[in-house]
Amino acid sequence: MREIILISFLGPDQPNQFTRLMQVLSVHSLQILDVGQAVIHNQLTLGIVVVSDDQTATALAMKEILILAHDIGLTVRFKPISSAEYDQWVSEGGRTRYIVTALAPELTAAHLQAVTNIVSQQGFNIETVTRLSGRLSRDQDSTAPRRACVQFGLSGQMFDAQAMREACLSLTNELNIDVAVQEDNAYRRNRRLVCFDMDSTLIEQEVIDELAIEAGVGDKVAEITERAMQGELDFQQSFRARVALLKGLDASVLPKIAERLTVTEGAERLISTLKALGYKTAILSGGFQYFAEYLQQKLGIDEVHANILDVQDGFVTGEVKGAIVDGARKALLLRELADKMGISLEQAMAVGDGANDLPMLAIAGLGVAYRAKPLVRQNANQAISSVGLDGILYLLGMHDKDLNRA
Repeated sequence: MREIILISFLGPDQPNQFTRLMQVLSVHSLQILDVGQAVIHNQLTLGIVVVSDDQTATALAMKEILILAHDIGLTVRFKPISSAEYDQWVSEGGRTRYIVTALAPELTAAHLQAVTNIVSQQGFNIETVTRLSGRLSRDQDSTAPRRACVQFGLSGQMFDAQAMREACLSLTNELNIDVAVQEDNAYRRNRRLVCFDMDSTLIEQEVIDELAIEAGVGDKVAEITERAMQGELDFQQSFRARVALLKGLDASVLPKIAERLTVTEGAERLISTLKALGYKTAILSGGFQYFAEYLQQKLGIDEVHANILDVQDGFVTGEVKGAIVDGARKALLLRELADKMGISLEQAMAVGDGANDLPMLAIAGLGVAYRAKPLVRQNANQAISSVGLDGILYLLGMHDKDLNRA
């Protein structure tokens, strides 16, 4: 008679435990159907599903497992699995699976309760829980950036994707926590291209506002900028209106403005990590080429596309050269970069904060609204507001312990 048994172990982790357990199963020719292990603070949890057609061999193996477990200090339990239970488990293997990533400056039990409550309401079962952020030292530098991340692996069928998305977004406002929900497929683990907006994404400022301050028209331009970023005005019209207000500005102020730009928290770590891992990066900006190229040199960005501010005789003319990089053009440029690299859009990421970023966020396999306007957060695939830009690394499934070696 064919027997399927789940063997569960719990106890202190020690060298060679797994090897010795496998030796017992091997000697008695038990077939392994599934295996999983986790170690937290040197405490082992191990599960093995085995099957055998030889009841005598199974009984002998269980006896030796009990003796070995006692010898190495593990508690062991045996649970028979019926054919029906096993067949159901196999059938569930073909379902779409999801990854939920929770990140915040600090994750508390209340945070995780809120996240898992949403997960449960959507009919999911939590199969794995993995901490992606590094271990916390008791005397951790209080001035260092704080970030914590836990990743949940889910099985089951989502009841209502829109309801889950809205529930996750609400947690940002209520608990200062970001929750990303992604389908767990091959594309999620094989992104190759990351395209960034520049203003208020890679840098904290809106460059056109900085130019306007130098030109003495700061209030007028800032008002138009805010309305455009909120999606209240057409980008091209508002952009031309703002640039026109800069007419007569002495171009000698451009280097001074570039030098005072503040790189967003986590941007340098994010870009250097992506480069080390072989990702291609690009700036697709509705800002200006001069400043995009400045950031390209500073951060090591591979490619930049932005608006060219027209300068004649050392003064800004109030116009731009060539096609304006608006939302539609950002999406087009993203497609062209993916085609040039020979990758699918599913392997591309886009990161931005404004309404003119939505087209590229929508077509990228992973679109991230970073500290974005409400309209953008509601319409992007994912949103991050509670941690620095390098929190995006967690959405790619990266562990701090691995990044520290990169």
